[in-house]
Amino acid sequence: MEEAHGVIKKFLYVNRKAPYGSIYALESLEVVLIGAAFEQEVSLAFVGDGVYQLAKGQDTKGLAMKNFSPTFRALEDYDVTRLYVEEEALQARGLTAADLVVPVELVSAPRMAEIMEGHDVILSF
Repeated sequence: MEEAHGVIKKFLYVNRKAPYGSIYALESLEVVLIGAAFEQEVSLAFVGDGVYQLAKGQDTKGLAMKNFSPTFRALEDYDVTRLYVEEEALQARGLTAADLVVPVELVSAPRMAEIMEGHDVILSF
């Protein structure tokens, strides 16, 4: 089977879960960094409780887990600069873009659906 060299696929990682209480959020971040290291076009979407992953001031002391939210700041070093947050999900949780650890593009739910359609591979966490 021949490999297609130089083919860049557009990957979208959709984060739907709160940052703690499951492994999904941390696993997503690790997979994103791996994908970016292989020079694929990587974007992230945050919907539902996934918006909490980007919230500033996460206190994880009582959970015996490390706060990994500062790692999102490193994404730019991997050329991962397309972070989309569903505006309705953010508002429903009483958050604004100013409450997030990194700059994002706020998009409506219909626009998020369009963004998803524009990607070759969608991985949901």
